[in-house]
Parts: sequence; C-alpha cells; structure tokens
Amino acid sequence: MLENGPVREPARRPGGRTARVRRRILEAAAELIARDGVGGLRYEHVAELAEVNRTSVYRNWPDRTTLVADALATFGANVAPLHDSGDLHADLVDFLEALAAATASPQGRAMLNVVASARENPELRAVVDEVFDRRLATLRDRLQVAVERGELPAIDLSLLGAMLAGPVQLFVSRGARVFTRADAHQVTSLVLAGVRATAARGAPANGELDAEEA
Repeated sequence: MLENGPVREPARRPGGRTARVRRRILEAAAELIARDGVGGLRYEHVAELAEVNRTSVYRNWPDRTTLVADALATFGANVAPLHDSGDLHADLVDFLEALAAATASPQGRAMLNVVASARENPELRAVVDEVFDRRLATLRDRLQVAVERGELPAIDLSLLGAMLAGPVQLFVSRGARVFTRADAHQVTSLVLAGVRATAARGAPANGELDAEEA
C-alpha cells in the first residue's frame, strides 16, 4: 500500500511523471510487438526498453492483452491525414504516402503482427477493427465527397478504400522495398481508372453479382 500511494498521485496531473512513464511503456511495447509479435512480448523487455522498473509495467497493465490493446489503441485516428484540396488524385497520393510511413513505424508493424494473433482473441480483434476503422474513416469520407461531386461513380466505398490501402499493407508486410510516392501515384491511377472504366461499362458498382451470375 505504501508503494502504490505516492506513485499514483502524478497520474492525476496531465503531463506528470506517470503520464510520461506510461507513454514510454506503450511505445516500448509497440516496438517489441513489431519485433517479436504478441507471443514474444515480455514485461521485463518492455521495462528495459522503456527504462522503467518492471513493477511499473505490472502495476499499470496486470493483463498482457490490455497492454497490447493500449499500445495500439491510439494508433489510427491521425496517422494519415487526408485533406480536400479539390484534387482527388493528389489527395489520395498524399494519403497513401503518409499511410505507408505510418504502417512502417513501430506501431504500424506491431499492428500487422497483431492482426494474425487477433483472430483467436476477441478483445484484440476489437482493437484491431477499431484502429483500421479509424484509419479508413477519413478515406471513406473523402471518397464520398468525390462521389457527390461527380468525380467518381457510386461505388462500395469500403471496397474502394481497401483497394487503395491494401497495396500499402502488402508492401510494408513483405519488406522487399519502401512504398514510394511513385507507387502511390501508380496505385491511385490504376484504382481510379479501373473504377471509372467499370462504371462506364455499366458493371455493378456495389460488388453484387447479376442474377444470372449468382
């Protein structure tokens, strides 16, 4: 009890020592998940990398799943801002380039590692889904504006977002080379051209099969 009392006080002060310690622990956890995966995460390694006492990690996160979830939960909302300059192609290129950089960061790589583990863990699955939803929400919003302006045909925006962002995840997870701005231009051009060409041919835009194909 004596140990817990004085340590908890700074947590009530924004920017206090406890907040800084927690941030270091979460950053260290994300880096280690990226390197070793969820199964290889060890509290002693987190403490060593964060340069804190191991009891600080246990006190704040007695459950490892909660530590993993908290290390990733703040990753997603603003990792790849998407602006509306009036030029859809340019905006998407900027977004994909920023998304690639974020995905290649320690937190981004940790997220890729967690995806596989999350299939068997509902709590982690919920965190992964939330992060990806945050990440793609602004993309869907920008695409919706483009549809309303007539820059794009009506289409399943979730599918279109996945078509744009999917190659970024593939490049980073494979690690063969860096996803460049030139790659972002090419992905954007190919996907948008395909969407427009499909609409011009009168093909279904919502991903559903025609009755005779079902």
